[in-house]
Amino acid sequence: MTTYQSYQQKKPIYRILFVCLGNICRSPAAEGILTCWAKTLPEADSWKYDLEVDSAGTGGWHAGELADQRMRQAAEKRGYPLTHRARQITLQDFTDFDFLFTMDPSIQKAVLSLSPDQVWTKKVRPFGELLGDGEIAVPDPYFGNQKGFDEVLDLLERGLRHLPAFLQRESEKS
Repeated sequence: MTTYQSYQQKKPIYRILFVCLGNICRSPAAEGILTCWAKTLPEADSWKYDLEVDSAGTGGWHAGELADQRMRQAAEKRGYPLTHRARQITLQDFTDFDFLFTMDPSIQKAVLSLSPDQVWTKKVRPFGELLGDGEIAVPDPYFGNQKGFDEVLDLLERGLRHLPAFLQRESEKS
């Protein structure tokens, strides 16, 4: 998990977890993009919060592995190094994170079924909520061609552009 904090002033920290199936394509890419943006975007200094970002999978088949090579290559072309090692989601994640963004409806269902408390289910959100245009799934590119990895990165970038506004709205609800 990586924490990005502004040294100008103390800000609240939002802890964000991205979840997909094996934690080797979609969720580490989302983590990598947001990690990069938090460090490099000029507007990141004006965000009203700091971030802790991580990713996980519902399955543990790839635990300890880097992201799929095809995803790493596609992300690297856009300037996003993916260094995360795959891990499986744990019950502790429901305590440790403010939001768990799931990549598709089956992942959403799996994560919700793990939640030991109804209160924690409010933290589990479909990534499509950030897309804001009715798309509810980020497709799994694993069994497709390279174009699928690029399309996933397009969707992730588009959704993550809306994360600051989403977090602002959520903080106003509190």
